[in-house]
Amino acid sequence: MRRISSRQNPIVARFRDLARGHRSDGSILLDGEHLVEEALRSGVALDVVAVVEAAIERSETLVERIENSGATVFRVPQSVLTAMSPVREPSGIVAIARSKPATLDAVLETAPQLVLLLAGIQDAGNVGAILRAAEGCGATGIVAIDGTADPFGWKALRGAMGSTFRLPIAVKQPIAAVLDALAQRRISLVATIPRQGRAPADTDLTKPFALVLGAEGGGVPAPILDAADLAVTIPMRAPVESLNVAITAALILYEASQQRANRHVVVRGS
Repeated sequence: MRRISSRQNPIVARFRDLARGHRSDGSILLDGEHLVEEALRSGVALDVVAVVEAAIERSETLVERIENSGATVFRVPQSVLTAMSPVREPSGIVAIARSKPATLDAVLETAPQLVLLLAGIQDAGNVGAILRAAEGCGATGIVAIDGTADPFGWKALRGAMGSTFRLPIAVKQPIAAVLDALAQRRISLVATIPRQGRAPADTDLTKPFALVLGAEGGGVPAPILDAADLAVTIPMRAPVESLNVAITAALILYEASQQRANRHVVVRGS
């Protein structure tokens, strides 16, 4: 196992660039043993991995699997790992992997579609949490509209806890192109609004649809809202008027997953 002892090493600089969001070649930055293990389990190619002595002793099997995967592994002191990691208290292992976004066509391919459109969501942590809920509730894909936080950025990756590796995700998609693609495939557009929309439980969520989630403050952009086939609202008790966008996504996704599961049972039993 090679060693890096200087914070000025070019490998350290590469990690720092990714932490700042400078991502142009499909490289992604992973921080933490769990995320690295999820990448390995999901078949994501690891390129460079840095570990501290304590992590080697604590996760010897994981480090062995990383080496067997073909990644270049460096042993580093804590001071160097701190420079490589984007978090305040690194867990002991960071990695650079390769995972490129999917095309819009690939995201919309699997039927019946249950696609999420992220329209201007700025908080990367919210994006990650939405991806986690999406996988857990059987969503078929994610589309990040222009202006949305990068789902492949390090913070969103941490929030998704590995779901990013297993979902088709298209990024930086123009609104017009997405709306046109949905119309061509006859996929309904369902917008989330804070009030006066239909309750998810009263909505047929078994048919192909794309659920639009808007920015934390501004909501769904007007061009998408105008094109929506219907709008849904989570019923709430006063004085609460709105929910965090990730919680909203999880509640609607869960309702959709239950409706689809129940429909499958009825069809099979009929």
